Amino acid sequence: MSERAFHHPIGIEPADIDHMGHVNNSVYLKWVQDAVVHYWSKVAPPEAVARHLWVALKHEISYRRPTFLKDVVVADVIADKVSGARAFFTTVIKRGDETIAEVKSVWCCLDASSQRPARLAKDVVSRFIER
Repeated sequence: MSERAFHHPIGIEPADIDHMGHVNNSVYLKWVQDAVVHYWSKVAPPEAVARHLWVALKHEISYRRPTFLKDVVVADVIADKVSGARAFFTTVIKRGDETIAEVKSVWCCLDASSQRPARLAKDVVSRFIER
């Protein structure tokens, strides 16, 4: 994983486990949402965080291995690119060195007041995307 990756620890709860004894597929979406939003909150300047919201437009999940209650899991998030009000992320969910899922997602940045799509300032984008 790139040095640009944001490492987000994931806690697995008993309610995350489905009838098959592993984490339900729908829980991965919550993990990605939490990881990307925490990444934004950690890296963006506070004034940008206050002025913007994010909504997911698309998630494409490739499941590699099942995940279980006692697993120690982390989500590594990388911002791949920003185009207009859209941001493209890759989130790799790992158990140690083993990839258990990879998620490609597209998000839309919104102005927090109007809730309309908003472009990020170049200095904010540069905190996430290497040129």
